[in-house]
Amino acid sequence: MELSLTDLQDLRTALDTKRVSSVELAQHYLARIDAARALNAFVDVSPEATLAQARAADARLARGEGGATAPLLGIPLAHKDVFVTREWVSTAGSRMLAGYRSPFDAAVVERLAEAGMVCLGKTNMDEFAMGSSNENSHFGPVKNPWDLSAVPGGSSGGSAAAVAGGLAPVATGTDTGGSIRQPAAFCGLTGIKPTYGNVSRYGMIAFASSLDQGGPLGRSAADCAQLLSAMAGFDKRDSTSLERPAENYMRQLGQPLPGASAAQPLAGLRVGLPREYFGDGLADDVRTAIENALQTLESLGAVRVEISLPKTELSIPVYYVIAPAEASSNLSRFDGVRYGHRAAQYADLLDMYKKTRAEGFGAEVKRRILVGTYVLSHGYYDAYYLQAQRIRRLIAQDFQDAFAQCDLIIGPVAPSVAWNLGEKSDDPLKMYLADIYTLSVSLAGLPGMSVPVGFGQAQRPVGMQIIGNYFDEARMLQVAHAFQQVTDWHRRQPQGGV
Repeated sequence: MELSLTDLQDLRTALDTKRVSSVELAQHYLARIDAARALNAFVDVSPEATLAQARAADARLARGEGGATAPLLGIPLAHKDVFVTREWVSTAGSRMLAGYRSPFDAAVVERLAEAGMVCLGKTNMDEFAMGSSNENSHFGPVKNPWDLSAVPGGSSGGSAAAVAGGLAPVATGTDTGGSIRQPAAFCGLTGIKPTYGNVSRYGMIAFASSLDQGGPLGRSAADCAQLLSAMAGFDKRDSTSLERPAENYMRQLGQPLPGASAAQPLAGLRVGLPREYFGDGLADDVRTAIENALQTLESLGAVRVEISLPKTELSIPVYYVIAPAEASSNLSRFDGVRYGHRAAQYADLLDMYKKTRAEGFGAEVKRRILVGTYVLSHGYYDAYYLQAQRIRRLIAQDFQDAFAQCDLIIGPVAPSVAWNLGEKSDDPLKMYLADIYTLSVSLAGLPGMSVPVGFGQAQRPVGMQIIGNYFDEARMLQVAHAFQQVTDWHRRQPQGGV
């Protein structure tokens, strides 16, 4: 079956007009997944489970459901393997959980299943979401559909590669320090990390509990808005979930800002440009693409405002104290006793713990557990962890000071386009520096998103980051949508894409 469908609205129309069935859509994407194994984007595919969901969706469509009342009914998606699922394995990219099947579904999986979406499978990821390149997975690295010699970004690289490569129309991801935004940028997609607490973490395999947040990856702001509307919402099972009314993130798409016109829909929008984001560390090709995008926003009525986020450079040391500290606690549950991998031979209980964790965890996970245990140890807690938490508060205050001068903040997602596979694997510090523009947003708990704005070196995609104040996702998506109405970067596809 040949398809020329480019977004969720196209899929909705095709299903509602019976031009295609949900089963046919699922079969199409399953065939693409099978044909694109070289990307290594998926860790588990179960055609039987997928087609069962598709048949149930077709039955609902036959009863007259769909349309505006059930906009996601029958549409396929892929789930990052950090969300536990009953029908597919839940490994978090680790040998520690290889083959593990959860007795329940994560809240995000539940919500999207209730909306009628059809799961195509679980996508590859950096082990326990620790990485910026998707090279840390027990199941091997994911490759970027735009250039198979390049990384797709991480840790949601499998989800990004699946959407960019036409293996799924949309996918879920998680963002702890940039793990939705950076792979979206590297793969030419739109991806959004919501305000911390907006999407339930129930059933999300934990890395750093005060930072982890689920969100969508898609081709466009409209697709992400549609998916986020179904994903977000209060969940009493998650103690960090925010009790707020349900929100339709589609509601402002295509509408001009208050006081603006159809000709200049962003008139009066104050766009803050942090001087720290445009310094010497930013590659020229990324700088040029961002500048061109800013000029487009100005043509739509936006106004530039120079701002400062002076604690930006501290975000890397602060993040790499807090996140490993929380990881060392969260990952203590993987001990070979209750579930997951267990060493085959051991002398006693302590020996089993040691051998199980040595065999089950990869090098990056072990590195972060060691760092986290160190900064929480007696004599170092006050010097490192407590100090990092204090600076985290100052970073959040920097953003509030900036939002007194502007409505949204815009800058690059990463200092460069996607690098080559293996290029930074032997230098963790160089890898960590790639997150310089995304970490502070996560530390502050703010929403941030990536929007494709062009191509840089070797024709690899460039992403622009849009940062909003708390719960400002609808306006961020509105601005991104306005930009995408007059550009086509989000419609570009690598060779062989759907």
